[in-house]
Amino acid sequence: MRAKTVKGFPAAESDSDSASGGTQPTHPSAEPAEPGGGSDLRTAGLKTLRELLPGVFPEGDDIDLRDGRLGEDLVEIGVSSVFGALWARDGLSRRDRSLVTLGILIALGAETELKTHVRIALANGLTEDELAEVLYHATGYAGFPRSVAARTAAREALSQ
Repeated sequence: MRAKTVKGFPAAESDSDSASGGTQPTHPSAEPAEPGGGSDLRTAGLKTLRELLPGVFPEGDDIDLRDGRLGEDLVEIGVSSVFGALWARDGLSRRDRSLVTLGILIALGAETELKTHVRIALANGLTEDELAEVLYHATGYAGFPRSVAARTAAREALSQ
């Protein structure tokens, strides 16, 4: 399979669980991620993404998220290193990981990724009122312009 477009996920040139998170591996092995290779981190990452964004990622370990364009491996790297190695860890609930991630993305001004993580946060049990509180709280640390930009991105994500 080649260049699957994953709607709403910030793949190359794209626009863009359960509340408790369940039992998750603490230290997945660090094998390289190859589409169809079934590395432990990639497999864990795909499983986590399917739980965080139900219906977005097709089943199977052989899906190829590359698009043949500049930086096409970026999504594959994220699947393994972010969603396989970090989101699949024990230690924080997925709800707590969503809160931390939203704050970081607001501070970075990463609105494209924020749109995806607003959807993930809702799947992880955050309410729209709690999302608003994250925006308000971030204003004191990341600044008013970053929070306003994040609010715009969150509103776009909620309207999808």
